Amino acid sequence: MPTLKEIKGRIGSVKSTLKITSAMKLVSSAKLRKAQVAIEAMRPYEEALQGILATLEIPGQAGNDVWGAGNAVRDGWDSEESVMPGTDRASSDRASRPTALVAIASNSSLCGGFNANIIAKVRSERKPGDVIYSLGRKMADAMRRDGYPTPEDLNDLVEHPAYGPAAALVEKLAHEVEEGKYSRVLLVYTHFVSTARQVPVAEVLLGGDTPTDVVIPSEASVSPDDVLIEPGKKELLASLRPKTLKLKLYAALLDSVAAEHAARTVAMQTATDNAENLLSELTLQYNKGRQQKITSEILDLAGGQTE
Repeated sequence: MPTLKEIKGRIGSVKSTLKITSAMKLVSSAKLRKAQVAIEAMRPYEEALQGILATLEIPGQAGNDVWGAGNAVRDGWDSEESVMPGTDRASSDRASRPTALVAIASNSSLCGGFNANIIAKVRSERKPGDVIYSLGRKMADAMRRDGYPTPEDLNDLVEHPAYGPAAALVEKLAHEVEEGKYSRVLLVYTHFVSTARQVPVAEVLLGGDTPTDVVIPSEASVSPDDVLIEPGKKELLASLRPKTLKLKLYAALLDSVAAEHAARTVAMQTATDNAENLLSELTLQYNKGRQQKITSEILDLAGGQTE
């Protein structure tokens, strides 16, 4: 049985931990509110734009190029050099090339199963020879241990999500897909559903037709009668499709950040509750031990006076 001194030391340790978890819960809650505002403001715009593009897709052309929107997108690239792969490239040759995975985790821990779940998702999606662009130190460390080191340091994108760097990464990957280095680019991140629920998902970012996990809601589609198209479908598709895919990576970053803060808030709340319960048990144990000690001393004194 522990002594009163040992119990008192544990009480002090638990109180210190309780202060840390409580502070981290408050900080994570504040960051979560900010992240929720950002992703909730982005989602209606992204879904509406995806719905417009779904309406504009030209039958028989989707999936023929790196943007998954046919040769009409050729003029939508930002540089003068064409980045659209040739239509005469054999599909079997494309299938034999590795996949690039853009995997988003966090830079820090103490967020429950957030990192473990998304790392497990990446491991289930990757194949030997694939290349993984890890966003977040936890993902980079795990993939390096597995033998998949990231080609470049992208951890700052998780710490400070921004459209510009995200768009630059998509442009770089688009060129590499066009040059034949990769068959496609797969985006793996954690989707924020609610504070209590975050879901790891994987969807095709470049070089494919449809996402593997995420489907655009039917209500996001737009009727052709509701859209005035000038100068035409091909031209509008060429302009919007590359920007939409860049926006998709940026939205995934915001989604993952919101999911991370939600997971950390729940984890710190659970840790705080456990610390409070443990503190109550230790305090009760300490008071019982102290009472027993006092009672024993009184009995000793009473016995001495009787003698």
